[in-house]
Amino acid sequence: MIDSGKGYGGNMLIDTHTHVHFEAFDKDRPEVIQRAREAGVVALIDPAIDVASARRAVALAHTYSDYFVAVGVHPNTVARTWQGAETLNALRSLATDPVVVAIGEIGLDYYRDETPPAQQRAALQAQLALATELALPVILHQRESIDDLLAILHDWVTDLQAQGHPLAQRPGVLHSFSAGPEEAMRGVELGFFIGLTGPITFKTGDRMRAVARTVPLDRVLIETDAPFMAPHPKRGRRNEPAFVQYIAERLARERGLPFELVAAQTTRNALRLFQINIAAQPPTEP
Repeated sequence: MIDSGKGYGGNMLIDTHTHVHFEAFDKDRPEVIQRAREAGVVALIDPAIDVASARRAVALAHTYSDYFVAVGVHPNTVARTWQGAETLNALRSLATDPVVVAIGEIGLDYYRDETPPAQQRAALQAQLALATELALPVILHQRESIDDLLAILHDWVTDLQAQGHPLAQRPGVLHSFSAGPEEAMRGVELGFFIGLTGPITFKTGDRMRAVARTVPLDRVLIETDAPFMAPHPKRGRRNEPAFVQYIAERLARERGLPFELVAAQTTRNALRLFQINIAAQPPTEP
């Protein structure tokens, strides 16, 4: 079993989705970042959920050199924060900062009744257009919405391909994937990566483990989605980036592969998608 305080044999991991800017980490954020480093996490991606949180995440990224950001409006916050062109202009301005490596967290959520579906789809389309303009990949939320989301993404990627746009080769990631293997492969066929989170370690996670076994390893990313969904054996606690090693461990077990291989490949996948250079970003203390 992996020791979350000591890492795993010096392997490098990247937590590609963690909300360290959330107030859940306000009391001990430096310690959380340090524990992640000690666990082998060499970089983390922190997606925003609206313009205010994007500003906070960008500011934090200037404190920690191994910390990168995605800017966007989450489907569940669209109804209360989306201001059309004003919001897009704010995101566009934030995205000029070199710490910003993606547009996200954006997408569709039909599980929570917080934003009407039509309004979610309009905000998603607008942010996909922004991603095209800025040549930044997208981090996509999907919950009970996979068919609608994949239909929108099919049209978007088809347009990228017709333009010869560089994003056609790395359009983004379907974060914390919650549908089945067939839907995951539809996303892969469009060029997307599949993000795996804590549920692959849960007793109830059979479908997610099937996804973990099915998707080509060069299309898998590992994520915590901290502070939510801590993996076994940390379930019930606040999640944090150091726990991403448990996702990698379970992925390795499901595929019958050495941990070292899974760690190396998922790190390469993250570097390819987000175009970050960890060699040029040595960890620094706050």
